[in-house]
Amino acid sequence: MPKYICPHCKQPIDDDEALLCLYCGESLNRAVGFMGKLRYPRPKTIIIIIVLLLIGSFMLLMLI
Repeated sequence: MPKYICPHCKQPIDDDEALLCLYCGESLNRAVGFMGKLRYPRPKTIIIIIVLLLIGSFMLLMLI
């Protein structure tokens, strides 16, 4: 069972599904599911989404 280390207090967290630290109460900044990943996007993810939208819109424009 992998342990997660709290970024604030550096205490190990054994619970895989914990969203808050058991010791200091701060957020563990974990993305849960697809919607959670959208809440904490990385710049690389945003760029990939924009590029895919541009390519898709260009292809749609060429079909019409």
